Amino acid sequence: MFEIRFLGTAASVPTQQRSLSSAVVLYRNERFLIDCGEGTQRQILRSGMGFKRLDKILLTHRHLDHILGLGGLSSTLGRWGSMESMQIMGHPATLQRVRELMKVVFNPRWESNRKIELVPIEAGPIFETADLTVEAVAVDHRNTPTFGFVFQERARRHFLEEQANALGVPFGPERRVLVNEQPLTLADGRTIHPDQVLGEPIAGTRLVFISDVDRTGPLHDIADDADLLAIEGTYLHADRELAKENGHITVRAAAQLAARAGVRHLVIHHVGPRYTVREILAEAHRHFSETIVVSDLDLVRIGRGGPLVWERWADARRRRREPRQTAGGQPDPD
Repeated sequence: MFEIRFLGTAASVPTQQRSLSSAVVLYRNERFLIDCGEGTQRQILRSGMGFKRLDKILLTHRHLDHILGLGGLSSTLGRWGSMESMQIMGHPATLQRVRELMKVVFNPRWESNRKIELVPIEAGPIFETADLTVEAVAVDHRNTPTFGFVFQERARRHFLEEQANALGVPFGPERRVLVNEQPLTLADGRTIHPDQVLGEPIAGTRLVFISDVDRTGPLHDIADDADLLAIEGTYLHADRELAKENGHITVRAAAQLAARAGVRHLVIHHVGPRYTVREILAEAHRHFSETIVVSDLDLVRIGRGGPLVWERWADARRRRREPRQTAGGQPDPD
């Protein structure tokens, strides 16, 4: 299961309700901060997530509304001494702008005395564990080198306990060998192969995160069969010429992409300040009904085959403000 905490959901400029682009993807013990717009560190504090394990930052591209918060975040983590290391991953052109930003925040020799590593990436796998792969995918945006990111949980095969018992496989580490798809030789000399005790592969959860992009054509294969596609909603179809001029797609194009690619859920972020959420949803739902528009600090959970769980920050704040009720129905004075 993946979780996404959307820290900033504004497009290009902040508004009273929305901060600049940033989101955290969580998978088990791994955290990935995608982009770091101005004000990101304050949003992290407001969310209650804290800074622990915030050691991998993935940058979509070099525009300032996606990277300007890096200086403050890095300075804070370094000052508090809570940062053992931090990897900032992005296209070489993006990292060059980050490098210049860090020189302003720290000093010209910051790379030699800070535990911050700038990691140039290209399209392809950029992170891997036994359970997860993260891939950078090239997308088009205003002739600027830009990436989206695909988070893919590895396929699983259920362990067939009845078959293992019938074959005399003992309980303990021997079964772990077979779960890891390695053959096992028993004490009596027989060899048990994984296919004898493992079921058919079951696909893992697939999460596709796209920010700024100016056409959807190349994204159909990338988004194919995704459990969740998170993508920008900067313009409505009525302003398609303006969207084209500024290197963005429309909400209608995003919804049509989700429908054609067989996506299960569409999440709109990077929201244009011209429109209300109602207007964005109306356009999206005409083409893809399983669409939501997130706000700052909203949390979305998704697992393979399960429902999308959406925890709205506004609802959580409202619950915190409500007085607690006693058994008699009166407000708790505490």
